[in-house]
Amino acid sequence: MKRSLILLVLTFFSSLLFWLVFYFKLPSLIGFPNTTLETLYANYDGPNYMVIAKCGYDKNCIGPTFSLPQPLEYYPAHFPGYPALIKFFNLFTIGPKAMLLATLSGSLLLTWVLYHFLRLYLDSEPSFWLTLLFLFLPARFFVLRQIGAPETWFLALTLASLFYFKKQQYFPSALFASLAQAFKSPGIILGFTYLLLALLEWCQTKNFSGVVRKYFIYLLIPFTVVAVFFYYRFQTRDLWAYFHSGDNFHLNALPYLVFISTKSWIHTIWLEDVIYIYFIAFFAVYTLYQKYRLDLITLYPLIFTLAAVFVAHRDISRYISPVYPFVFLAFAKFFNLKAVKLIFFLLLPAVFLFAINFVSGNAAPISDWTPYL
Repeated sequence: MKRSLILLVLTFFSSLLFWLVFYFKLPSLIGFPNTTLETLYANYDGPNYMVIAKCGYDKNCIGPTFSLPQPLEYYPAHFPGYPALIKFFNLFTIGPKAMLLATLSGSLLLTWVLYHFLRLYLDSEPSFWLTLLFLFLPARFFVLRQIGAPETWFLALTLASLFYFKKQQYFPSALFASLAQAFKSPGIILGFTYLLLALLEWCQTKNFSGVVRKYFIYLLIPFTVVAVFFYYRFQTRDLWAYFHSGDNFHLNALPYLVFISTKSWIHTIWLEDVIYIYFIAFFAVYTLYQKYRLDLITLYPLIFTLAAVFVAHRDISRYISPVYPFVFLAFAKFFNLKAVKLIFFLLLPAVFLFAINFVSGNAAPISDWTPYL
């Protein structure tokens, strides 16, 4: 409990420190003029989620009220779980601050769940250190902890589902999986993972009825998808609004199309880092397989990584972020070396500078904040 509380305190103050950097306009001292707390609020996709929190997916509300450049059909690309949280916190404060509180609460939950998830496989001390590392690394995920983004909640709920599955508590496991599905469409990958586990168990035991009884509750995951789509139908009169959200469906029939720089959402030849991301993810899956074979913690990152290689988007480091906890688990012995701990503290200023640079250059063009308040 003491270690958990220390991690929660560090989570809170690391976010508070980053926000204060923008509150006091400190980025202007290192070459980022006109960078304020509003820059933090405006970071993509935060404004889109604030719009949905205010209007749902109703074009008749969004169009006259907000002036973001994307078409009105784009908003169903964002699932309703995170906007619902913003709407809840909006009961206590204004929209932009409610958004940051939604992210912070998810970050705190993620820290708590990740530590206890790692404790299923590791001792307390290495679990503590790996969770501490994950507060800041990868640096792209550190950014997602500070802005309007659903990843903290999505990953926390996913790990909670895996945690309770390993505890053989299948109802809370399925419930958390269905909640994760309400935050991001890749939640369906967790559903595919449980389906694959059910098929493997059926092949091994030949007990079809027993497998059905065990895994039937996981139908909550596709039920959540159906519920979201019918909510879109109610709001937009289009059941398939998610698939009609414009140039936003980044899955392709062929792998590695992220390296075709002429495709939309890429437009750069500087993509070498994506190869390293794929390499680390696949190597982590191989390492987990060597130790745990076809366990849940091997199958989920494997399926997610395989799906990621079919994504054509420059921001692969964000798309593959649910794999990161399994990378830390796979290489736990390496990450707990004293040399790694020293290097981490040497790189910590670089993480903050990367995040400041990223946030300063990734803001939506918002001139009037009145509709968001």
